[in-house]
Amino acid sequence: MNSILVIGAGHSAVSLIEYLMKEAAYNSWFITVAETYPVITPLITNPPSHLKTVIIHPDNEPGRQQLIAAADIVISLLPAPWHTFIATDCLRFNKHFLTPANIDDTLTGMQPAIKQQKLLFLCEMGLNPGIDHMIAMQHIHRIKANGGTITSFKSHCGGLISPENDDNPWHYKLTGIHHNPVLAGIDGAVFKENGAVHQLSYEQLFDPKRVIHIPHLGYLAWYPNCDSLHYMPLYGLPNASTFIRSTLRYPEFCFGWKNIVELKLTDGTKRYQTDGLTLQQFFQEHFAHHGFGEWIEKQLTARFAQTKQLLEKLQQLLEAEQEANEEERKALQDFMMVDNNGQLMDVNLDSIKSQAAATVAGQMHEANLSMKQLFFLGMDDDQTIINKGNCSAADVLQFAMEKKLLLQPADKDLVVLHHEIGYELEGTQHLASSSLVVKGENHLNTAMAKTTGLPLGIAAKQILLGRIPETGLRIPVMSSVYIPVLQELEKNGIRFEENDCIIQ
Repeated sequence: MNSILVIGAGHSAVSLIEYLMKEAAYNSWFITVAETYPVITPLITNPPSHLKTVIIHPDNEPGRQQLIAAADIVISLLPAPWHTFIATDCLRFNKHFLTPANIDDTLTGMQPAIKQQKLLFLCEMGLNPGIDHMIAMQHIHRIKANGGTITSFKSHCGGLISPENDDNPWHYKLTGIHHNPVLAGIDGAVFKENGAVHQLSYEQLFDPKRVIHIPHLGYLAWYPNCDSLHYMPLYGLPNASTFIRSTLRYPEFCFGWKNIVELKLTDGTKRYQTDGLTLQQFFQEHFAHHGFGEWIEKQLTARFAQTKQLLEKLQQLLEAEQEANEEERKALQDFMMVDNNGQLMDVNLDSIKSQAAATVAGQMHEANLSMKQLFFLGMDDDQTIINKGNCSAADVLQFAMEKKLLLQPADKDLVVLHHEIGYELEGTQHLASSSLVVKGENHLNTAMAKTTGLPLGIAAKQILLGRIPETGLRIPVMSSVYIPVLQELEKNGIRFEENDCIIQ
């Protein structure tokens, strides 16, 4: 009897476990679910004979290795630092290994041994990375097979809160997969756009004005992932003039996170003794170290100074318009101005008034939003005690987010994945796009759990059925993986809206 071990199971594994239980019953397989804390176990009221759950911490080496030795395939959902240990055990006991996590240097060093033992270590097999790779390669292979030359590739993906449950100033909530959201983007990012390589620091990443329109959803902000260039050769696009992989968020989140970075709230230095310390006391202590007063004064002064100037200019325009006679007023309505490049441009007075009013409103909203977001995280919370021992600001921020921004039982999350591929075919420019929007059911059956877990489960099934011939250290860019996985995802309601049009 073939056996699958899921190690590190938690809320994020619900969809995966449900899928594997169904497939195990049909194929006479055995499933072992190993979790650090009892999350899945209480949800299974009548466990079938082909399923076993165990509670084990991954640092229990003898117990961990005993479970791995008894399995044919190991699926690891553990936090990133543990994947090396699980992968090493899989290599030792000659077991296939699947994970949604990225390939790190340690795994790369194992590559010759993995290949020699004819094992498949399939990494980046979740949503992002995972489904994003597969739908990208489906399009890339199709375009190339038809004789097209790909010039531009953009991939945007994010886990959001569904609009009906968007009830906080961050416009964001944590799903069950939140090992450490605080560290997102901390190493900066590099990507290629219009032939130029761009390298952004951590402080430059979270620009709320960097947006993209998503069909049926509206505008979302995006920030570039760590190293987009790494995937150019893996996708077979070494010469693309644009190559961007990014994370999607509502614009308000990026606005607020930019402030978080500026206020050093993601700093990893262990400097706070949090036993008996409230969130309010932490924020007071932290801001005393990092000049919160000066920061907020700078933020407000700059915004209100701009607002004051705009209001004065707007008032002058209104007064000039009121003092003018009818003919002068008509002349005022449309006139010419010179732009920054010295080019003449038509200007409409009503348009200027509308833009000025909108700018003033936006600046006032931003100043208000800054404080609302900080208060929401606990800046004035004198009731919540941290009690986490010696902590960094990043540790406390993680704690605050898990207290204040956790998905509630009736909440629904949203997964959004959008690809845009520009290519040339027979002298004509085309744009192929794919859009995926998946809504969760509740805080357990989330869209994130579904889109992360199902690809892993489907791939495990394909391996056990002998349908994936490749071995070695891989990501899902092979047709033997992406064709059956995408087909089965569609049967499970994960389907893309596709479009391919001529743009020139």
